[in-house]
Order: sequence, then C-alpha cells, then structure tokens
Amino acid sequence: MFVGNTYGLTKQRMNDVCPHCGFRFEIEPGYFYAAMYVSYAMSVAQVVIAGLLTYQFTRSESPWVYLAVLMAAILIFAPFNFRYSRLILLHYLTPKVKYDPKYEDELDDAGLKG
Repeated sequence: MFVGNTYGLTKQRMNDVCPHCGFRFEIEPGYFYAAMYVSYAMSVAQVVIAGLLTYQFTRSESPWVYLAVLMAAILIFAPFNFRYSRLILLHYLTPKVKYDPKYEDELDDAGLKG
C-alpha cells in the first residue's frame, strides 16, 4: 500500500492502486482526510500513555520534562500514525470496502497481474 520504509529520509508516499489486485485506494477525492481524525486519536492515546509513563518513572513536576517527552513521542510516532491511520480508515471504518476475488481474476485475464 505504501512505497518505501516507514522511517526513512524520503517523503512518505502511497500507491494509487494496489499492485496485487488493482484496487484504487482513494475511493473518492479527499477520502483520506478522515484519516486525520484517526491519526489524532492515535496521537492523543500515545501522548497520554507517554505522559503517564513519564510521571511514573520520573515523578517530575517540571513541565519541560513532559514537554520534551511528549514532543519526542509525537515526532517518533508521526510516520507510524500516517500509515496506520489510513489503514484503519480503509479496513475498519469504511464498510463499503470489501475484498472481491473477481477483481484478481480480471487482472489475470487482462495480463496485468505479475
């Protein structure tokens, strides 16, 4: 579904169509804007967990400790959230998207499948 590594120096990019079955990922224009909400929920959960763990291990009252840890967590998890928020949206939150083996047969007939 994605091109390249999750953590790399290249820009994150997604295939337009599935190289295996030919499914077009962007179902309608702007479809993946909804993935921002999924990514936000994931980020909130990660920040809450990182904040609680920071408190548990440091018992610090300094806001700078929490700010540093939470900003690091957000930056570290950003590529992960980008990819998995789109996967969650596509596979779990879009009920009209289902795998249909007939598309794979059509690609075989057209000679497009490798």
